[in-house]
Amino acid sequence: MRLVNLGPDPSLVYRPDTAERQCKDKEDYRNFESGDLFDRVFNTYKIMHTNQTLDFVKLKHSEWSQCSHSQMGVMDAVMSMDQLVDESDPDVDFPNSFHAFQTAEGIRREHPDKDWFQLVGLIHDIGKTMALWGEPQWAVVGDTFPVGCRFQNSIVFRDNSFQDNPNSSDPVYSTEYGIYTPNCGLDNVNMSWGHDEYLYRVMKHNECSIPEEGLYMIRFHSFYPWHSHSDYMHLCNEKDLSMLPWVQEFNKFDLYTKTTELPDVEALKPYYQSLIDKYCPGILKW
Repeated sequence: MRLVNLGPDPSLVYRPDTAERQCKDKEDYRNFESGDLFDRVFNTYKIMHTNQTLDFVKLKHSEWSQCSHSQMGVMDAVMSMDQLVDESDPDVDFPNSFHAFQTAEGIRREHPDKDWFQLVGLIHDIGKTMALWGEPQWAVVGDTFPVGCRFQNSIVFRDNSFQDNPNSSDPVYSTEYGIYTPNCGLDNVNMSWGHDEYLYRVMKHNECSIPEEGLYMIRFHSFYPWHSHSDYMHLCNEKDLSMLPWVQEFNKFDLYTKTTELPDVEALKPYYQSLIDKYCPGILKW
C-alpha cells in the first residue's frame, strides 16, 4: 500500500498561536471555507482523504487495537493533551486538555445527574495520544467517515480532497453500499482511522464500565456526516438510530464549549479523578 505525501505533515510544523481570540457565535463554528486556520485545516484533510482507504484502516487496526503501546491512567492521558493542538479544527488553536475540561463542565452544568456523560466529555479526545506516539495527525484527528463504500457529499472538502484516493474509483468501494449490506449496523462498518475508534477500542480492551450511550459518543462523535447531516442512514440498524440522539446531544457540548475562557484545570481535577476511579480506574493499556 502506497501512502501519498502532499507536503509537510502540518502536525510537525504547527504550534499554538498565543494571541487572544474573541468568542464566536454558533454559526461561526466549523467554518471550512475561510479563516486564519484554513490552510492548516485543508492540508490536514487533503492528506487524510488521500490516504484513508480500506486497506489503510485495516492496517491501523492491526497496529493499535491490541493496546500494546503504553500504560497510563486516564488523567495522565487527559493532561498529555497539553502537547497537542488539533490540526483539523478550524475553531481552536489551544491545547486539547483545555477543550476536554470545557466540554466536561458544559455537560456537568446541564446534566448534573449523569456523571458518566461528564466523564465522556472529559475523555472523548484522548485517543489523540496516538499523535504523541508518532502517528501523523491526519490519521488521528478530524471528521470520520466510512471506508469501503462511496464517500458521501456531506464529508468536509468532499469535492476537492478525494481525487487521489484509490478507493474513489474502485468498482466496489465507490458504490452506495460497497462491501456492506443494507442496515448492517455501524458496528460492522469500517470507519476512517482516528482517535474516536482508537479510544473506543481502549475502553473495550480495558473493560471500562461507561454505558453504551457513552461508548457511542466516544466512537462516533467525529462522524459528522451521520450525526449532523443524516448521511449513511442506509447502513444503520435500530441500535444505531436509538443511539443517535445521544451522540447529537454530546455534539452540542463538544462544539459550542470551545471558547477562549479557559477553565481552572487544577481546581477541577479532583472531581473528575473521582469519575475516572468509578468508570476507568487504575492504569490502562493503550
